[in-house]
Amino acid sequence: MSSPTPMSGPTTSGPTTSGPTPGPYAYVSPIPVRRAHLGDALASEWTKIRSVRSTMWTLGVMVLLLLGIGLAVGAIAAASTPEMSEEPVLGLGFFGMLPASICVITLGVLTISSEYGTGMIRTTLTACPSRGRVLAAKAIVFFVLVFSLVTLLAAVVGAAQVAMVEAVEPSGGEWLRSTVGAGLFLSLLGLLAMGVGAIVRHSAGAITVMIGVLLLPLVAAMFMFSEALRSVQEALLTYALPSQMIALYSETAPFDGRGPAGWEPVLILFGLTAAVLGGAFALLGSRDV
Repeated sequence: MSSPTPMSGPTTSGPTTSGPTPGPYAYVSPIPVRRAHLGDALASEWTKIRSVRSTMWTLGVMVLLLLGIGLAVGAIAAASTPEMSEEPVLGLGFFGMLPASICVITLGVLTISSEYGTGMIRTTLTACPSRGRVLAAKAIVFFVLVFSLVTLLAAVVGAAQVAMVEAVEPSGGEWLRSTVGAGLFLSLLGLLAMGVGAIVRHSAGAITVMIGVLLLPLVAAMFMFSEALRSVQEALLTYALPSQMIALYSETAPFDGRGPAGWEPVLILFGLTAAVLGGAFALLGSRDV
């Protein structure tokens, strides 16, 4: 009996390729494969920030505070005597801006720290391994959202206050600072809170730190009765964040000629925010999730 000859498979001519070749039933995705970029991270962060309840609650309360307090203060000023004939009426916007800043701080912290609390940050960084791109996308989306909303609300409140209170007509510079300036100040304050949230990586801890930064200098200055601490007390009263908000509405330094005024508070806060966000970028790339 002759031994059976092994069956040989079909032969192909031409060069051979290394690796497996797809069979006739292999799946080919209809979605084109491309390298991810910042636009993809922006779309992802916009989806996240508008779909969580914390955004709706914090921004909703912020709107109520800015509108409610701003209109209430305008009505009180309109009914008071003597009339505010020499006072800048747009400066009344400070009374709504201060409590609204707490909402902006809270949202800034939660934008990043909530992902650490839930573990979602692992999914985010798996989908986008570039950590700097993730933080940049969060910062851009947050800034545009808060700046647009605060600027619009500040313009509405300012127009209502000017209509209610008989005072000197505000100049163009005063309008710009009370609307665009207020939007920039609160947006930068929220980005500062985001940077602290990225560094601390704990929602309650980061919010506590930011509330301390906002209020502690004024509280500490109130109890500095010693003459030796007078210079420290004046510095705290002048450069505390609430004082910077007041100075934003004034063309001259409102504290006996000391301290910043006009656009200077925005520039100071910009420098502080840039430093904290720079530290957050560095730590995000060097620490484990």
